[in-house]
Amino acid sequence: MPKVYDLEGKEVEEVKLPKVFSYAYRPDIIKKAVLASQANRRQPYGLDPLAGKRTSAHYHGKRKYRWTMMNKEMARISRIHGKVGYLNFVARFVPQATKGRRAHGPKAEKIWSQKINDKERKTAIKSALAATANMELVKNRGHKIQNQMLPIIIVDSAEDIKKTKDVRNFLEKIGLKSELERCAIKKVRAGKGKMRGRKYTKKKGPLIVTSKNCSLLKAARNIAGVDAVAVNNVNSELLAPGTHAGRLLIITKSALNKLE
Repeated sequence: MPKVYDLEGKEVEEVKLPKVFSYAYRPDIIKKAVLASQANRRQPYGLDPLAGKRTSAHYHGKRKYRWTMMNKEMARISRIHGKVGYLNFVARFVPQATKGRRAHGPKAEKIWSQKINDKERKTAIKSALAATANMELVKNRGHKIQNQMLPIIIVDSAEDIKKTKDVRNFLEKIGLKSELERCAIKKVRAGKGKMRGRKYTKKKGPLIVTSKNCSLLKAARNIAGVDAVAVNNVNSELLAPGTHAGRLLIITKSALNKLE
């Protein structure tokens, strides 16, 4: 049975886990729920419908016609004509021409959001919660833990912590010093993502779950890799970042009772 830790990192009692922690592990449904959550946050983007089309360039190929554009020994594409100077018979509009339209540009009207059944969404949360109690899955995610029973349960008085340094000291007292050091490492991403606003990669650390909105949520959010959320706002993406279940969970005793 998991132990409950006080603010000094000492074991004070044992508790029984709710039934949700014995739920079946369903990585397929977890992945579907996380991808739907990410897709619903995505902002649509696209081209101006008239981009590259604001030109008088056109083509007319009628034969035996005074102003025909055929038999000129040049490609039969839309061109600017009727002008004197460098723009006369210059190609425009078509994708392969200078200042032409894009062949298959992104459409602003494309729908990026994904739908998911309510039962599937709830199943994903239950399955991801159960995965937090699986030692093998948690270690496969890369979390560095000692011999703690999972999930890590803490006393309700921890919700009153107001300073980030106090949260960090508390996490070190319950044996997560190496985990915090792992999350503090920031590496430069390999590939072109460096040029696209995501130069660095960071690790995901423990998830702190409280029974209500409290000062601990605000105090913990500035620690690298640590996320903090009230139990009513827990979702599959927080429990399984990147669709990979088995996140290290730190939960208060009253929040654990609410999971019943």
